[in-house]
Amino acid sequence: MRELRLKDQAPDFALPDETGQTHRLSDQNGHPVVLVFYPGDMTPGCTFQLCSLRDEWSTLSAAGAAVYGINPANAESHAAFRKAKHFPFPLLVDAGKRVSRSYGALTELFGLKLIRRTVVIVGPDGRIAYYRHGLPKTSDLLKILSTLRAPSP
Repeated sequence: MRELRLKDQAPDFALPDETGQTHRLSDQNGHPVVLVFYPGDMTPGCTFQLCSLRDEWSTLSAAGAAVYGINPANAESHAAFRKAKHFPFPLLVDAGKRVSRSYGALTELFGLKLIRRTVVIVGPDGRIAYYRHGLPKTSDLLKILSTLRAPSP
């Protein structure tokens, strides 16, 4: 599994959210996109991470960023998590872990393929502008977003 690097073209995807609506990365061309691959709904670390994005929603929105939480949990689990924590962004169902794999957000433990917490910012040009495993500070993401501009026509 190859990890993406800065300036790589971001792999396109089409995934359903907790309501069944399909979201495509290509629909966001011209806008920055924050992808948060996280291990599990309603777990402490994931809740902290996604709530920090929720709490900075006005700044993320002002930057024109779309935000997606992504993991293989089902729509019902995502719907309960989103409702309980009042997330203003969708949680996408990556049932086969195909998108997680294409973004290098899988790890293997005892033969199991698990989601590795990974944050990716795709720039308005469709290229990787930020890529990090772990739990980066939301302020670091906001700094990157502040530097991104829409591509020139």
